[in-house]
Amino acid sequence: MILKTENLEYSYTEGKPTLKGLNIEIPEGQYVAILGHNGSGKSTLLKHFNAILLPTGGKVYVSGMDTSNEELLFEIRTRCGMVFQNPDNQIVATITEEDVAFGPENLGVPNPELRARVDEALKTVGMYEFRSHAPHMLSGGQKQRIAIAGIIAMRPSCIALDEPTAMLDPIGRRDVLDTIAKLNREENITVLLITHHMEEALFADRVIVMDEGTVALDGTPCEIFAQVEKMESLGLTVPNTVKLMHTLQSRGLPADLNAVTTDKAADFIARILEDKIG
Repeated sequence: MILKTENLEYSYTEGKPTLKGLNIEIPEGQYVAILGHNGSGKSTLLKHFNAILLPTGGKVYVSGMDTSNEELLFEIRTRCGMVFQNPDNQIVATITEEDVAFGPENLGVPNPELRARVDEALKTVGMYEFRSHAPHMLSGGQKQRIAIAGIIAMRPSCIALDEPTAMLDPIGRRDVLDTIAKLNREENITVLLITHHMEEALFADRVIVMDEGTVALDGTPCEIFAQVEKMESLGLTVPNTVKLMHTLQSRGLPADLNAVTTDKAADFIARILEDKIG
């Protein structure tokens, strides 16, 4: 397992635990979406995997390394990179390629390997042509892809993203999500994605739903979103495609609860209509 927690507990204030005895295992290469209402512990959990926060109880392991071991913090943070909601908080240079180079340069990566890493990272996120641009002149989606490039230039095994699309328009959201999926699919990078957009979780391998510092649900997107009433009881919604299929089923009409994406739902309805018309 690349990420593992054992009875993880964390409290910001004594006597008020934010995380309550979490036991989670995430294998290498898995794409995991983490859902939950505000205050459920999502961001707190993510920060433990990058050792930004350390457990007040239990253990967290990254590639087998105990995050409470101070001697391993540098290696742990290299293995698991963090991308936050606001890309402006992660951009530190006035030239795009210099910003991407900041992380690996501080790791001591020498030239020409540094140059190669920066170019490769920019090409991976589709931003190579903007390498000489000023980051502050880019769109929100482009800035977020630059932030992701800065992380992947450090060659992490895992990327943890805390609502990276929250401040973006639909086009920027799509570009960032496509980049994340590409990294997972082509580079086998483990992805942890916190999101409030239920549709973004449809493309994950696994969905973890948190509630009051515990894991309320854990399964595939189909398994999780099929539990409409349970999700609503947790203060969450489900994708519109799932609502549609659930409504059809409740009215005794043909439905496919596995058709959670727009394309699958459209194909299913088209087949039903063809059968009716034919």
